[in-house]
Amino acid sequence: MKLPSYPFAAIVGQGQLKKALLLAAVDWRLGVLLRGDKGSGKTTAARALAELLPEPARFVNLPIGITEDRLLGGIDLSKMLQGQPQIRPGLISEANGGVLYVDEVNLLADHLADALLDAAATGTHTLEREGFSRVEESHFVLMGSMNAEEGSLRPQLLDRFALVVDISAPEKPEERREVVERRLAYDASPASFSKNWNGEQTSLKDQIAAARQALASVDLPRCMLDRISSIVHEHGIRSIRADLALARGACAHAALNGGGRVSEADVEEVLPLALAHRIRPYRSPTSSVPPPAPQTSEAEKPQPQTAEKQKRFSPTPVDSPALRWQVESGRSGATRARQTSSPGPVIGTKRVEDPKELDVRPSILHALARTGQPQIGIDHLHEKRRDPIAGSRYLFVVDSSGSHAVGERMRIVKGAAMGLIEKSVHRRDEVGVISFRGASSEVLVEPTQDTEAVAAALEYLPTGGRTPLAHALQRAKDFADERTLLILVTDGRANVPLWTDDPWADALKAASLITCRVLVIDTESALNATGRPRQLAEAIHADCVTLADFGRGFDFVALLPRTASPTG
Repeated sequence: MKLPSYPFAAIVGQGQLKKALLLAAVDWRLGVLLRGDKGSGKTTAARALAELLPEPARFVNLPIGITEDRLLGGIDLSKMLQGQPQIRPGLISEANGGVLYVDEVNLLADHLADALLDAAATGTHTLEREGFSRVEESHFVLMGSMNAEEGSLRPQLLDRFALVVDISAPEKPEERREVVERRLAYDASPASFSKNWNGEQTSLKDQIAAARQALASVDLPRCMLDRISSIVHEHGIRSIRADLALARGACAHAALNGGGRVSEADVEEVLPLALAHRIRPYRSPTSSVPPPAPQTSEAEKPQPQTAEKQKRFSPTPVDSPALRWQVESGRSGATRARQTSSPGPVIGTKRVEDPKELDVRPSILHALARTGQPQIGIDHLHEKRRDPIAGSRYLFVVDSSGSHAVGERMRIVKGAAMGLIEKSVHRRDEVGVISFRGASSEVLVEPTQDTEAVAAALEYLPTGGRTPLAHALQRAKDFADERTLLILVTDGRANVPLWTDDPWADALKAASLITCRVLVIDTESALNATGRPRQLAEAIHADCVTLADFGRGFDFVALLPRTASPTG
């Protein structure tokens, strides 16, 4: 017997989460992404929403390792073996009218995510397989969830979610106690617990049903459209999906609350859900307006510097090489989880008796070659072979202290870093930037796939002050893992201590604690070189190149010792 899901009405707090899900229940085009910590109730809320939708509404949970045929639909293997080939519907078809939930959507393969989001946005899905063609309706509430610790979602996909909610577990003891009490009561007797919430559940169902009926007749006045366009423009958002999400969300909010006309209050309620994930942390490099200063704690704030000591230099274009780095397996740096959960493009076929993803054409050809008949047997089955997509992380630790203001060397430093990013970073790779100057280091951009934000951050990075090299290396350790290549851009002039009275000794110690692969870019001037960048590289078994090497060109893979381990 199927146990009742945890009631939506019984969820404690989480006002923004509930609001976003109810809006999606009214208008299925409002796909929702839930971002938050483990154990914050994302999956519970997703399952609970399905119980509020009109019958029959299915809750379809999409596994990360799903094949293309299982998601989109494909040839029915059992019918094929009987000589009666026909299409087998995929999960997109099964979710029609209900909820399609993707946990850890940031780990879903790009080609599957693109197809899924296209179907959710258009409401139709065209399935074409081996001469068969069918158009299916795909009106489902798309919900995704992710934990930022598992990696980011590339900006193109993030923008396809109309609404995004950042969730955290309750911090107040009384709220946490109430969450635990309700969960324990549900676990003890799901049927009895659900019965106690029948009144509130029925009220929510009726509210959603009425809102769905009224949605088409909700009036969105031109003045509200002007207001929406102005808000989106003021936030520097280019994607028209922001306007659509805000307009549709405001209409759904009005319908949900029994209003026949969208008001400014409806727009304001939806604003944080529709725009927060689309606002870039930095403006485009072409903008003449500097970005807002990053938020730092009092302990992390650099010492005050005079206007004379702090300058901003625009980057000088540098013809940078491509960084191609490999681990022992010969693949680019990536966690096993990403390699196994993100199947890439088809690269071949192999014969197996129990294919996970049937490759029809070679199976039929095999049958014809062996039997002269197109009827496939177990011995003829072939499976598609896909190339796992491996994503790497490039972590730039950039010296922006006053020594790089001499001769305006910071222009070349910025140009070299931006050139490396442009040549080296691919679709599933992440880039993070840590800068150091003054009294401490600063996380300029946390690891992200949004390279435009990284480029803008480097563009506006000021230069001046002392050189807290040890502090920067210690902070970089928090972002380094087995798939990380750390690029340290420094002239080695450490003069801010961290643990002892010797800044250079502290820098060597901090560097020795980093276990990922490291590339040191020596930015010293030849006129007064100390050789410390190369000493630092030798001490931690890192590779070292100079800015002069950029002009001559170099291949980073060739610099790696053949016996080197992934961690160096």
